[in-house]
Amino acid sequence: MANTGAPAETNAAPAETRAAPALEVSNVGVRFGGLAALDGVSLSVAPGEIVGLIGPNGAGKTTLFNVVCGFVRPDEGTIAIAGRTVSRLRPNQLIGLGVARTLQGVGLWPHLSVVENVMTALHTRSKGDVVSALVGLPRSSRSEQELRRQALAELGRLGISEVADRLPGALPYPVQKLASLARALVTRPRLLLLDEPASGLSEADIEALGHLVQGLGEEMAVLLVEHHMDFVMGLCHRLVVLDFGKVIASGSPDEVRTDPAVMRAYLGEEVS
Repeated sequence: MANTGAPAETNAAPAETRAAPALEVSNVGVRFGGLAALDGVSLSVAPGEIVGLIGPNGAGKTTLFNVVCGFVRPDEGTIAIAGRTVSRLRPNQLIGLGVARTLQGVGLWPHLSVVENVMTALHTRSKGDVVSALVGLPRSSRSEQELRRQALAELGRLGISEVADRLPGALPYPVQKLASLARALVTRPRLLLLDEPASGLSEADIEALGHLVQGLGEEMAVLLVEHHMDFVMGLCHRLVVLDFGKVIASGSPDEVRTDPAVMRAYLGEEVS
């Protein structure tokens, strides 16, 4: 992964975090049968802020992401995006609301080139038919050229434009992760949701990713789920900790690191 600049010396949130939240989750509850996957969860992410959502396996992190993205409908509570409360949200509405998400792994279409994968994210903003554009029908040639131009520009920004016409499966995993990120960023989101962005990466790649995400935080709000504690502790302005579907701690990395409830969630109760 390309290094995009040195990280800041502290995790201090920028002044822009005093603005209205890019995302506000209020008292959200989700039940699957008799199991409470989320129970009264609240959190917010301000413009220019990087917030990490952490917790043990099964804590409810992915469920919360799926609620924000409209894949799971909450039984109670509200979601507000850029100050607008959204109900009955559908995943295909996210781009129009200024939200983009990466998936665990890469989630790229294996039979489309890298640039074509990035182009698919632009279909809701294109006046043409993206399917026609990708198969090269003449009536969509101008639409195809514009989609390709935007996709190539994003790949260039991430330093991987040279692989634009290659299939994802022929590329190293870190490059596939960057291609997946380019597909999210090409929509110019105001809120970026990163689902385990550091998974499967080497220490050097994780360090480069941290530089990259820190730069993105200057342009947009970022909420990320991650298991690499060194990564989130060095990157995020704030952390929200879930355990058994409930928020058990929220604060700066230093505050969360020493919170007794967090230590118990990760390490278990002391056995006498």
